[in-house]
Amino acid sequence: MKRKILNALLKIMGVLSLGLLLAHCGGSKEALSISEQERQAFESTEGDTVRIANEETEYEIIIIDPGFYTWLKSIARPEGYYSQSFLENRNILMVMEWNRRVLQPAQFNPNLYELQINYENNIDYGYEVNYKLYNYFIYFQRKYNQRLGPFLPRI
Repeated sequence: MKRKILNALLKIMGVLSLGLLLAHCGGSKEALSISEQERQAFESTEGDTVRIANEETEYEIIIIDPGFYTWLKSIARPEGYYSQSFLENRNILMVMEWNRRVLQPAQFNPNLYELQINYENNIDYGYEVNYKLYNYFIYFQRKYNQRLGPFLPRI
């Protein structure tokens, strides 16, 4: 009797797991809504350079991607919108996926994923670094139609 109940529970768990997997896969196909203003920022050919730095921790990221600065100032949520812990948690996930793609140039476009990002969980990079890095990931995903995590890159 216990064996039948155990088998029934295992079948139910299997069906639920399959259902969750299918629901998760189906949700990742959702299309992004890109405004005309955002599209113009993506198509910009001006050489925006954004320096992301925290002088106290002596860490720096330089982003050279035409349109990012314009997008950051005109499309992205303003500084203070997200908490630092939210930004850190999202950045950890996206950096891990970014670095994984850098190491697989045969599978992922090496022109998009050129260099690894050294982002460590135990270092406080400050709000500005986390804010700009997070927004670059959102910009990057939206512009190049990439997905660096389970979340739809929304603004």
